[in-house]
Amino acid sequence: MIRPNRRQFTLAGTILAAAGLASPGARAEVFEVVRSDEEWRRLLTPTQYSVLRQAQTERPGSSPLDREKRAGTYHCAGCELALFASTTKFDSGTGWPSFWQPLEGAIATRSETFLFMKQTEVHCRRCGGHLGHVFNDGPKPTGLRYCMNGVAMAFKPTAAGS
Repeated sequence: MIRPNRRQFTLAGTILAAAGLASPGARAEVFEVVRSDEEWRRLLTPTQYSVLRQAQTERPGSSPLDREKRAGTYHCAGCELALFASTTKFDSGTGWPSFWQPLEGAIATRSETFLFMKQTEVHCRRCGGHLGHVFNDGPKPTGLRYCMNGVAMAFKPTAAGS
């Protein structure tokens, strides 16, 4: 079975909404940063594009950000919005950078169903770029694990003496 990507779901939702068949309460998300598909392809690497714009997942263990230990901030690779502080990062053993809490107002979520399982997708609240998923098996204090695709983020270390 081929998993439809977010673009296909968005297109289907747009068609259903136009036909008046969308479920009650369904709404289209509007983002502050909007670019054409061509602009996104010019701005992002092919791997970043497939993750951020097509909701694909990078191979586990492939991102150097999973092993990043320095103090700093993780930003959206699509729009540079600060997403996570290094102080909330932990080693989940999954092969993806994991955090127990995002920065306030940085992310948005939506429920999705994949192979009859409900999961919660995490995306950048400013550009809508797919970042990963959040699970309820993280450490205290939140008990959450924001399992992010490293290619969807850029790390900016804290300047020495800051």
